[in-house]
Amino acid sequence: MTDAQGRAGGRGVIVTGAGSGIGLAVTERLRRDGDRVLAVDLHPEAAGGDVLAADLTTREGNRAAVDTALEEFGRVDAIIANAGFQHVAPIRDFDPDAWDSLLALLLTSPFLLAKYGWDALAAAPDGGRFIAVASAHALTASPFKSAYVSAKHGVLGLVRTIALEGAESGVTSAALCPAYVRTPLVEKQISDQARAHRMSEDEVVARVMLERQAVKRLIEPDEVADAVAFLLTPAGRAFTGAALPMDQGWTAR
Repeated sequence: MTDAQGRAGGRGVIVTGAGSGIGLAVTERLRRDGDRVLAVDLHPEAAGGDVLAADLTTREGNRAAVDTALEEFGRVDAIIANAGFQHVAPIRDFDPDAWDSLLALLLTSPFLLAKYGWDALAAAPDGGRFIAVASAHALTASPFKSAYVSAKHGVLGLVRTIALEGAESGVTSAALCPAYVRTPLVEKQISDQARAHRMSEDEVVARVMLERQAVKRLIEPDEVADAVAFLLTPAGRAFTGAALPMDQGWTAR
């Protein structure tokens, strides 16, 4: 973004789930824009290095992400909570351990990042920014995804609460809600959904994954990265406590 170069050393930004997919695209885009990005992932080797290894299902992992950013940059101007995974199964068969892990990563981790990073965000010269990559499933539900849908609905509530509590100190927040993005997570879902629905993988894409979208295509990671970059510009400051659908018309029905 055009004003990033004007900041002393660039902003300090944390991006989670940065080893691949959306998180990697966001990291690369923000670095091109002049920001200093702490990329965080459980498996940093997937991104070819330059990524902090942290287990964000733990308090220690989230604390380490914030502390490392402060040590490296001396500030945290924005947090992009993107890390996630998926587990597809009917509720009656859903593994409770998978439920716990999903809620820990998709909901508790964003809360902990906001909690541990709050003072730094409040001190950010141009106002702190918290962005959750939430998914269209923050706005609607699908079968066989009880934990993911519950967590994404919850993170939207967290984003709205951050907006209210952060208003006086200049901390704003937003949730991006994309439909299916072409990522390793989605590619794995195709096979999982095929088993759950007893369909071929081609049928799952056409009849399940994209069935409710008006536009029948996957979103590219760079498109989500562009939206994150926009939200970090001055023009994005008014989007606080907001859910921004990037869902190809999914929730327009």
